[in-house]
Amino acid sequence: MVLKAVAIAKGVVHALALLPAVWIGLKIREVALTGNGLGADPVAEIEHFLGLWALRFLMLALAITPLRQLTNQTVLIRFRRMLGLYAFFYATLHFSAYLVLDLRGYWTTIFAEIAKRPYITVGFTAWLLLVPLAITSTKGWIKRLGRNWARLHKLVYAIGVLAVLHFWWLVKSDIREPALYAAILAVLLGWRAIRAYRTARSR
Repeated sequence: MVLKAVAIAKGVVHALALLPAVWIGLKIREVALTGNGLGADPVAEIEHFLGLWALRFLMLALAITPLRQLTNQTVLIRFRRMLGLYAFFYATLHFSAYLVLDLRGYWTTIFAEIAKRPYITVGFTAWLLLVPLAITSTKGWIKRLGRNWARLHKLVYAIGVLAVLHFWWLVKSDIREPALYAAILAVLLGWRAIRAYRTARSR
């Protein structure tokens, strides 16, 4: 019964997680057909939308552990990898949109852009660090890596910091939105730091 409920819940989460991709896909189609639908700068809007959802799913994945500890609902752990993979999915779409729509196929210039623009440097680094986490998210890799799997996946903390920094530097002027995500990340990482300190002190 519990397994069936979890399967249904996962199906709902998958459907909800794909809604932003469907929405932006429809908007892109609208822009292609009518020239309207995403404001004066459609490329920037597409990139911002996809990047924002990557950051949201990353925050949701990081929120699972504190929620489990607060509620004692161990079933929540079953959704952590899924949310992390959706963060990678939207981050990859965000990066792909930048390559295809912004650089317009001149992909060799990406290395010059990475070296020249700090916000691209940290964003690209965050995406690169997500790649091994996505690859090793399967049960087979968890078994192969053993304890090293947990050590490797602690990279998500650095990824969170880099992603927020990328957003902050990208915005430049109105920092209210990136500041909100910075505050959320500070709470999520602060919770872990306090728990680790208390555990170490009790020992």
